[in-house]
Amino acid sequence: MGTVMTERIPVAPGLFAETPRGARLLGSRCGACGTHFFPRVPRCTNPACRSDDARDVELGPAGTLYSYTVQHYAPPPPFRYDAPFAPYAIGLVELREGIRVISMLKLDLAEVRLGMPLELVIDRMASDEQGRDVVTWKFAPATGAPR
Repeated sequence: MGTVMTERIPVAPGLFAETPRGARLLGSRCGACGTHFFPRVPRCTNPACRSDDARDVELGPAGTLYSYTVQHYAPPPPFRYDAPFAPYAIGLVELREGIRVISMLKLDLAEVRLGMPLELVIDRMASDEQGRDVVTWKFAPATGAPR
């Protein structure tokens, strides 16, 4: 008897992808100054550059926890969860590319430590009206070698 896979859809299109190498954020890199952006931008917004040469890139999956806070209220739409609400951590994660991104953290609150190595994961939030899994990106404690 085989396992039935539930279709997975992103909470919002164009922010992340599940690739053969694992989860990646979808961002941009300026071809002129090298600045990275998340989410994607149509042109460089670095005040010292402002080039029109913004190229699509995949970001992550490795990061380091730079800062965090604990959220004690449910997030606003489009986020929603099937599970009962529980406080969760939101972190500012520094990626190898030098950019810092805000993300929910998938870990026990007692585990949170500044400077801890993290990795990008795609995690289920809820089911939609068609029974599909609605997923988003999060960062979890790193489990392996850099990819």
